[in-house]
This record gives sequence, C-alpha cells and structure tokens, in this order.
Amino acid sequence: MSANGNGVSQSDPKVYDEFRSKWAALPDDAEGWIKRAEEVASVLSKDAGLRERENKSPHAEIALLKHAGLLKVLGPKKYGGGAQPWSVAYKVIREVAKGDGSIGMLLGYHLLWSTTANVVGSPEQAERAQELIIGNNYFVGGAVNPRDSDLKITSDGNNIVFNGFKHFNTGGVVSDLTVLEGIYEGTDDHIFAIVKTDQPGIQFSHDWDNVGLRLTESGSVKIAEVATPWDDALGWDATKKKPNPAVLGIPFATLLLPTIQLVFSNFYLGIAWGALNEASAYTNRSTRAWPFGGDNKEKPQDEFYILSTYGNFFAHLRAATALADKAGLEIDAIYENSGPLDTRAKVTAKDRGQAAEWVASVKVTATDTGLRVTSGVFEVTGAKATAKKVGLDRFWRDIRTHTLHDPVAYKNRELGRYVLLNEVPEPTWYT
Repeated sequence: MSANGNGVSQSDPKVYDEFRSKWAALPDDAEGWIKRAEEVASVLSKDAGLRERENKSPHAEIALLKHAGLLKVLGPKKYGGGAQPWSVAYKVIREVAKGDGSIGMLLGYHLLWSTTANVVGSPEQAERAQELIIGNNYFVGGAVNPRDSDLKITSDGNNIVFNGFKHFNTGGVVSDLTVLEGIYEGTDDHIFAIVKTDQPGIQFSHDWDNVGLRLTESGSVKIAEVATPWDDALGWDATKKKPNPAVLGIPFATLLLPTIQLVFSNFYLGIAWGALNEASAYTNRSTRAWPFGGDNKEKPQDEFYILSTYGNFFAHLRAATALADKAGLEIDAIYENSGPLDTRAKVTAKDRGQAAEWVASVKVTATDTGLRVTSGVFEVTGAKATAKKVGLDRFWRDIRTHTLHDPVAYKNRELGRYVLLNEVPEPTWYT
C-alpha cells in the first residue's frame, strides 16, 4: 500500500486479524464465495455508520477483504484464485455493499482493474498480471477517469513514462498496484499499464470529502515521471512501439466499460438492500404506530402504509436483482471468449453491444430503484430514524453520490435507440 498516506488518519488493519486464520481456506464453489461475502458484510455492517463518520482511510477494511480472499474471486486457480465467473463476482460485490457501500465499491473497482490485462493485454501480459496480482493478494486501484485530460505518455527508450493529473482515482491510497492510462505522444493511441503504487511519482491529494461513499479514497492524484517498461504497455508491440491490432483492434478490447457499469449497478443494489434490511430491523425495533390517523393500530407492523411500502420496495429490489443476475450471465457469455487472441476475435461488435444493453437496462433500473428505496425508508421508520447515530442516511448518500458518475439519462437514450432503431453502442473503452 502507498506510503504517501502515512500522515493521514487511517483505520488499523489489526482490528481484523482474527479473520486471517478464520478465512485461511478459500471457498471452493459459487455458493461458498457468496457466503463468504455475506460474512464480510456482517462484519462491516456492525459499525459501518461509525466508521463512515470517522472517515479514516480504509486500510483495515482492505485487509479484511484480503483475509476473506475476496480480491481473488476471479483469479486463476493456479495462482491461488477462485476461478469464478463475473456473474458470481457481481453477487459478491452486491453482498459486501449491503454491509458497507464504500467497501463494496472498492471491491468492485479492484475486480475490474485486476482483470484489465485480460481484456486489453496480450495473453502473455494477462498471465503475468494474474500471477502478480493473485499470487500476492494485491489490491488494485485505478487512476483512469475519461472526464479528465488524458495522462501524457512519452518514451525514454526502454520505458513509457506517464505524466499528468486526475481529479478522481478510486482506492489508490490503499492499493498495492495502480492502473494508469494515457495518450502516447504524437498519436491518438491509448496505453494502459499496471504499476506499483508506492513510488514517489504517484502523489495522492487526500481530498476526497464528498457526501457519500466516504471510505472509497476517490480523491485526486498527480502522476509525475512514472516509468514502466515497454513490455508492460498492455496490448502494444514493445519492439515496434505500436498497438497490436490483434489485441486492441477488436470489440473484446472494449469490454472494460460494460463490465464496470454492471459493477456499479450491483453495488447500488447492494446498498439499497442494505437500506431495506436496516430499515426493517429499525421498524421492528423502534418505530411506533401513528396514533392520530383514525384507524389506529397498536404496532407499526399493522399499519397498512408501512406494509405496503415495504412490500413495494421488496418487489422492485427483487426484480432489479433478477435483471442484474441475467445481465451477469450475458457478461459471462462474452468472457467465455477470453484467452487466446483468435478466441477473443470471435466476439463481434453486435455481441458486445447487446450485452451492453442488458447492462444499461440494469443501470437504469438499479439507479431508479436504489434512489427510491434509500430515500423512502424514512417514510416507514419515523422521525427518530433521522438521528445521526442510526446512520440510515448513509445508504441514500452513497447511491446519490455514485449515480451522478455518468448521467443515467444517456443510458435511457441509448436503450431508446436500441428499441427504436436496433442500434447498439459503438465499442469503445470509455463510453
């Protein structure tokens, strides 16, 4: 993890030391991985509100994910990974987010960045990256934000050198490795590379202070003279110093975007489920029936409007979750073509686009449902539920913060063009 955060208040990894031995053995099937994620969520949920208010850099929480093995769920078994498909990883993200939205988000971003080389790298680069990340149980952050100016990349002969600034990078402060991306000088060509985080040229500003997702360390970062060998330029021919079209010139190389968009939707849904679970427990424990309605009840569980609201929220979350699971299977079908370049080349632009429309459907539904549930739970918990110590507001703040990441109206428009014109989005890595 990065040393340049040493002066920043951070949580103590020792608080979770007991889980190092408790979870020493990795789960061996999908059900076991999901159960492990539920156990992690249970640990996190006990003091999620307090930890959010303290707003310490989440070194302990990342240690917990490492102890649980969740960083490895997608990794190859030969390097100690779980060898699970994305559909299982999405469920794992969702479960963790039920306990703590920030940590669910960090896990989701890590899983995306840890598989970057599988998508935009050569098979040899992908193999090296997996051995490095999974073999060492590393946490991966990313300084990749297409809204900012691209990092500038130059060459000093044997190395590519990154320089620039990003207003947002998620999890970098607590990461072992960081994904960088930029434009190579004199071209319009992008390069992705994975570098060690703990180096002088990666300078975090520690300025993440938004209303939600407070523990995600999503602040700005300056990249200054960060060098890495040409061999680490993902998908590039290191000898010719040019992109390899067999790797980067095919639709498969653009899968990072739909993959992470479904990451977003799943931690939205996890947060919304967390809100429903917390609210229902509060209603059963503390909410009082309204005594002035003319149809007075003794218990809140007998109030028609409370039962109706909870039932409606439950139905919509079940439907959105089922849609997310279906989209996860669509992503799995695309990733079945991972590995050799001739296999990756089988994925067409239409294949990629149709999977992206499943993902867009989930994004719209998860955003709408998540915001409605996380704000609406106050209507069925009562005025005392707004107390800071209850912490019920964190769920809405978390979803509200991230759903502004990209305007959901554009997903609605995209789906409209799909319905009316049978158009799918162009396969690019950034939109």
